[in-house]
Amino acid sequence: MSLAAAGSPVVWLSEDDCVLDEFDALVGERTDAHDYPAAEGVEQNVLMYDSERLRDLTGTSAGRRAVQAELARALLDGPGIVVLRGAFPDPAVVDRASAAFYALIEEERATGAARGDHFAKPGANDRVWNALDKMAVRAPEAFADYYANDMPALIAEAWLGPAYQVTSQINVVNPGGAAQQAHRDYHLGFLSQEQAAAYPAHVHRLSPVLTLQGAVAHCDMPVESGPTLYLPHSQKYEPGYLAWRRPEFIAYFDAHHIQLPLAKGDAVFFNPALFHAAGHNRSADIKRMANLLQISSAFGRAMETVDREAMANAVFPVLLRRKAEGVGDDWLRRVIAATAEGYPFPTNLDLDPPVDGPAPPSQADAVWQAVAEEWTPDRLRQELQAGAERRQS
Repeated sequence: MSLAAAGSPVVWLSEDDCVLDEFDALVGERTDAHDYPAAEGVEQNVLMYDSERLRDLTGTSAGRRAVQAELARALLDGPGIVVLRGAFPDPAVVDRASAAFYALIEEERATGAARGDHFAKPGANDRVWNALDKMAVRAPEAFADYYANDMPALIAEAWLGPAYQVTSQINVVNPGGAAQQAHRDYHLGFLSQEQAAAYPAHVHRLSPVLTLQGAVAHCDMPVESGPTLYLPHSQKYEPGYLAWRRPEFIAYFDAHHIQLPLAKGDAVFFNPALFHAAGHNRSADIKRMANLLQISSAFGRAMETVDREAMANAVFPVLLRRKAEGVGDDWLRRVIAATAEGYPFPTNLDLDPPVDGPAPPSQADAVWQAVAEEWTPDRLRQELQAGAERRQS
């Protein structure tokens, strides 16, 4: 178990902190509809909201604040997931967006480019990275009608506050498409066990409030089509970013997850720390399309712009010289950490896909490889430039 002074919060988490009985006690909690007066009810421990009723309740500033407080509480301390029935009430708006998305899929399929995926085998599904950018450029009227919707804005402000940043990925799970592995999501969910354990416990608590996950159903999704699997209340388990890969937690998820059918125009929003996975499409003819919304906090950015590519090129000869003089790896890594971008996102996932893991290599990874393999400065310069081009939209 992690060591901490008596009465003090744990600062570091490890896999030894992952106790299935404690997890079971959390996810065994029942969602009480009486605690959420704006909800229509509870299904399979998930809060169900009628979007038209929410529109009525949020007609005043006080009403909007009350509903947003309830939604934030549901995502943080409640089941961690809400369904907004009829979030997109006009089927024509959804259909125009779907047409734009299918055009993107066909356009990209024609190029023959391989598509990586975060938690499924590449090529298992039809996925469009950065669909937000592509749709806005190719179908701006459909884009405007779609993103003018008030329900994503309502819950994004409830969870993240103003100035949030929207991104979107299209995922089509075709008939026979296999389920994903259960996981948590961005940010810490995209790190390896060792990387996640390097972050203190308060960062494990912080990570989920930096992102709101959502999915808009672009077709009717009966259970046989494989709508997403969820484990309500699992977002409250503090060492969960270290637990979701462990076999006993995977088995628990497989045995206890819930799965809700959705109608076209419904939207699901959830805490990114909720254990979840796309389901297995067992239907004969349903191409299950969802627009996966990842909405980010305005605060996930640095104060200053820094030309880290220029910095890395300037410092690299020093790193090679000091390595030859005998400095240790820790010394080199500290300088690289201060010089190069250590986080691989945001990036252009079409050009920089996560084929070998949940995330592509970072700029710092390239610099470390260059030091370890003693590249020439020109080779590093070319690789950094190529990496910068891959990250451009």
